[in-house]
Amino acid sequence: MNCYALIRLLESFETMTSQANLMDLNLAGKGKKSRTKPALGFNWEEERQPILQLLTQLLELDIRHLWNHSVIEEEFVSLVTGCCYRLLENPTISHQKNRPMQEAITRLLGVALTRYNHVLSATVKIIQMLQHFEHLASVLVAAVSLWATDYGMKSIVGEIVREIGQKCPQELSRDPAGTKGFAAFLTELAERVPAVLMSSMCILVDHLDGENHMMRNAVLAAMAEMVLQVLNGDQLEEAARDTRDQFLDTLQAHGHDVNSFVRSRVLQLFTRIVQQKALPLTRFQAVVALAVGRLADKSVLVCKNAIQLLASFLANNPFSCKLSDTDLAGPLQKEMQKLQEMRAQRRAAAATAVLDSEEEWEAMIPELKSTLQQLLKLPQEEEIPEQIANSETAEEVKERIRQLLAKASYRQAIVLTREATGHFQESEPFRHTDPGESGETRFLNLLGIIFKGPTASAQEKTPQQSAGNAVPGQIVCKNKPSASEPEGTRGNEDLMKQEMLVQYLQDAHSFSQKITEAISIIGKMMYENTTTVVQEVIEFFVMVFHFGVPQALFGVRRMLPLIWAKEPGVREAVLNAYRQLYLSPKGDSARAKAQALIHNLSLLLVDASVGTIQCLEEILCEFVQKDELKPAVTQLLWERATEKAPCSPLERCCSVTLLGMLARGKPEIVGSNLDTLVSIGLDEKFPQDYRLAQQVCHAIASISDRRKPSLGKRHPAFRLPQEHRLFERLREIVTKGFVHPDPLWIPFKEVAVTLIYQLAEGPEVICAQILQGCAKQALEKLGEKSATQEDPQETPPALPTFLLMHLLSLAGDVALHQLVHLEQAVSGELCRRRAVREEEEHKARDPKEKNTSSETTMEEELGLVGATADDTEAELIRGICEMELLDGKQTLAAFVPLLLKVCNNPGLYSNPDLCAAAALALGKFCMISATFCDSQLRLLFTMLEKSPIPVVRSNLMVAAGDLAIRFPNLVDPWTPHLYARLRDPAQHVRRTAGLVMTHLILKDMVKVKGQVSEMAVLLIDPEPQIAALAKNFFNELSHKGNAIYNLLPDIISRLSDPQGGVEEGPFHTIMKQLLSYITKDKQTESLVEKLCQRFRTARTERQHRDLAYCVSQLPLTERCLRRALDNFSCFGDKLSDATVFSAFLSVVGKLRRGAKPEGKAVIDEFEQKLRACHTRGLDGIEGLEIGQGASQRTPSAEKQRAVSRRQPPASAALNDFATPEPRCATSRHPNSRRRVSTKKPKIVFSSDESSDEELSAEMTEDETPKKTTPIRRASTRRPRS
Repeated sequence: MNCYALIRLLESFETMTSQANLMDLNLAGKGKKSRTKPALGFNWEEERQPILQLLTQLLELDIRHLWNHSVIEEEFVSLVTGCCYRLLENPTISHQKNRPMQEAITRLLGVALTRYNHVLSATVKIIQMLQHFEHLASVLVAAVSLWATDYGMKSIVGEIVREIGQKCPQELSRDPAGTKGFAAFLTELAERVPAVLMSSMCILVDHLDGENHMMRNAVLAAMAEMVLQVLNGDQLEEAARDTRDQFLDTLQAHGHDVNSFVRSRVLQLFTRIVQQKALPLTRFQAVVALAVGRLADKSVLVCKNAIQLLASFLANNPFSCKLSDTDLAGPLQKEMQKLQEMRAQRRAAAATAVLDSEEEWEAMIPELKSTLQQLLKLPQEEEIPEQIANSETAEEVKERIRQLLAKASYRQAIVLTREATGHFQESEPFRHTDPGESGETRFLNLLGIIFKGPTASAQEKTPQQSAGNAVPGQIVCKNKPSASEPEGTRGNEDLMKQEMLVQYLQDAHSFSQKITEAISIIGKMMYENTTTVVQEVIEFFVMVFHFGVPQALFGVRRMLPLIWAKEPGVREAVLNAYRQLYLSPKGDSARAKAQALIHNLSLLLVDASVGTIQCLEEILCEFVQKDELKPAVTQLLWERATEKAPCSPLERCCSVTLLGMLARGKPEIVGSNLDTLVSIGLDEKFPQDYRLAQQVCHAIASISDRRKPSLGKRHPAFRLPQEHRLFERLREIVTKGFVHPDPLWIPFKEVAVTLIYQLAEGPEVICAQILQGCAKQALEKLGEKSATQEDPQETPPALPTFLLMHLLSLAGDVALHQLVHLEQAVSGELCRRRAVREEEEHKARDPKEKNTSSETTMEEELGLVGATADDTEAELIRGICEMELLDGKQTLAAFVPLLLKVCNNPGLYSNPDLCAAAALALGKFCMISATFCDSQLRLLFTMLEKSPIPVVRSNLMVAAGDLAIRFPNLVDPWTPHLYARLRDPAQHVRRTAGLVMTHLILKDMVKVKGQVSEMAVLLIDPEPQIAALAKNFFNELSHKGNAIYNLLPDIISRLSDPQGGVEEGPFHTIMKQLLSYITKDKQTESLVEKLCQRFRTARTERQHRDLAYCVSQLPLTERCLRRALDNFSCFGDKLSDATVFSAFLSVVGKLRRGAKPEGKAVIDEFEQKLRACHTRGLDGIEGLEIGQGASQRTPSAEKQRAVSRRQPPASAALNDFATPEPRCATSRHPNSRRRVSTKKPKIVFSSDESSDEELSAEMTEDETPKKTTPIRRASTRRPRS
């Protein structure tokens, strides 16, 4: 009774405490202790443990005599253990502070299990608690593992597992909370007592076929723990090895599970197994192949874990620290050849030792057998006996017989053998006869023993021939003499070692090939949207690089652009990767480390693009600013640049490049050694090293002013005087190199002009001198040719092509940089001076004057004064560009006639390089003046359309894009010709056009019309880079409001047009990508209605199929289906086409998957109509519509009829989605009357209003666009025109 009262009090106090804790949680935990203690009068949490200890002591006593028949009642045990289970229900029991309470409960229940047969009840209670209390999994695992180990109650593990294994998989799929508890319990239990759990694994295997993925994960995790803790090592028995193999087979099979969480979990488990080196070597290739295959998984989580598994394989591979398949192929081939030689030698030795006599005996058996049969048939008296001397011994007779056999004297050998058998009956081998053998067999065996040697008798005891076809000679002696046994054993060992070596090299080579295959796949995941995946990819390439895989450099370069990523985690991952790869080189000294670092960075610069160099420059700048690069690196770079340290010309050039990159972070690196750099790359020598000079110019440009704009207002930009030696050398090198046909002169000239405008004071003067000097040399060359021409009636002399190309290219560079100099440097300097002047005036103004002009103060606060001044300065710069730069008095104007002559006469000047340079120069000159641009646009676009040289078209596409930004109103009428280049036959031109149009459209510099369908066509371009560019364009466009939704109808219209569209397969590919951007329900509903109405205007069956496919790709909802039902009459007659019908059926299938009960009726109705129309046409649905009154008509249907009534009778097929007929014909021929056509009216859309004539390249004067459409720009400046 006392025990009962104590337990009931314990349960009551526990209930009150739990309720108080819940109240405290609702009140944010304020004043919890002050309320709990007065309510009970004591701290219950401190009293629970002593009560449990008291109950434990009670159960440990021998209390059987308190009951009749010395049998303890089950009710008493349930009473005591029930309070333990009640305490476990408290959510705080799993907290660390309640660990003593957990141990006390575990001991109490352990005593009940061992002494009171509580196993069955505890099993049932544990199963129930796991289903209802999520916090108990870890607590119960700790208790069960303690009972199984310390209390010897291993049976309870089997009982619990049996109960879980007998759970119905369908029931578990309906109870996710209980399944989660079971899964957590099994997983943790396998970690604690895997050996105990392993005997019950056969019960859990059925859950691997269940629907719930959590149970599958738990069972697989348990198998992995057993492989790690129990079935690990090389000394396993056969049964344990088979069990391990079964577990690993199961894990590999579930690497292809239908659920992505299971696939991910399997890869995680294999990662642990590999890290702890528990995976057998025989399974390396299979698991690596599994990981490589999972890299293409749709789930991001699976891909991430696959990368981690491959990284673990690399870190724990048993093969080598360097895994270059190229380096491994050589040793593998060499050792395989050696193995083949050893095997050939072994076969030759065996044939020499055994097979020579054997083969000879086999060859003589047929004739010997025939002779023996003949002799046996003859009477013995007719034979001529061979005499055996009395002095002859048995060995001598044997030798005589062997010689006779070798000479093929078979008859004499047989007769001699018969005589010797009777003469030497006691001597070997003549007494060795078997009574059961026939005479023929006995003689053949005896002759075989004599001929092949004495050891044959030991192995010829069991003849293997049967009557009639016996071949006694097949039983041969294959044992080698005892003297050669050690050599044979040693030979076998060597052969076995060589086979093991070859197998090792083959495994290493296969592993390296798999890693190489994975690199190409993982490299494509570098730019995924998921930050964690990108970080895993970066870490993987760092590890691969450390293992010396040659393809790792591809990934190291590919991660460079991620330095510009918006996510801080990705940017930091790139910086950490390059720290590990380059800032911690191996070396004994600081100089050796610096040499290794410079060598590795120089490898990145070899054949690097401009973008790669810029990314690397940003990374090195970050390192320099944080002082992470040692001074020894800079010192060694200067030594290489000045040739104090031995290096090749390429290494010297890379050193100068790296110095320029470091100067971005610390300009003083180059600024303090400017004269040294000038002497390095710009000294007087012939021939000039233009590549080195170009890199020197880049390095010097890094010291130009890069201050923030706020500081730039007070400090003038850093400039060098015109007389500086740098500009003298640049002017001299450019002028002297002008007359030499060196292909490197043009890129050097571009860098030189850029550097002059960046650093020179008055750069226009220096560049004018360069232009004049080059032009003077060109005239001198022209004069020399005219002087050498004898006949004045001949064709006028012409400049060499390269001179003309150099001259136009130089003029174009100077023109563009002069424009940039005016709009940036000069304009910025004017703003700076005005700001300084206003600040000085403000300081000098009297305080009383400051309070008098309130209007001026208000204007200053609003920024109107500064804006007006900015406009004034902008007008000044614009006036200079319009009126002065190309005026006849300026130097640049002198090159305009020459430039136009070259561009207007492509037949006369047909050199591709000259045409490319002239086209580029024309684009640069057009950037200066709107007037000049307007006058030459027709020439520029004519060249863009008709030039046969792809480079010219590509250059002009870039120029046209720049002009569209600078003079948008002038270029707007020519926009169709920009879109036309997206279908250019040249791959390079299409790529350039895609880039240009991407920038123009995303920056709202051109009108986005239906012609954007040309960008959609690039999604199926055969060149992967162009297709990726188009996909990126639409990804960005999808973020601009409803842009794609508004464009989709026109895109569908153009792409499905039988005259100018695309094929059906490519159309599906394009629309699947574009329709994936439609995610809003309202947009989907509207598109469904418009596409259904479009069926009426479609002219071909192909268009019907295309429209049906588009509808099937939309994310439809129940409301969308109602819209389709309202417009069923638009497409009902098209359902006779099997493709259209199957497309709409797929819509029904998608909607059924997640349909609500109230929506199934609409789906059934829609499907019923589909099938009726498909089988019987529109007449088939008349029966379905009987009985439906006018009150059942939907509002949308009424609206549709109202709209159709408002349409003219002649265009009854039109709907609200149609647009007017194109007005191009009436605008071009205003006096002509419209002819009435008897054909079916053609429906066009807004995107079709631009006629085919606009896409023609035949641009005569009257076809040149005159009327421009103003484009408002978000600026305070007035638009240029």
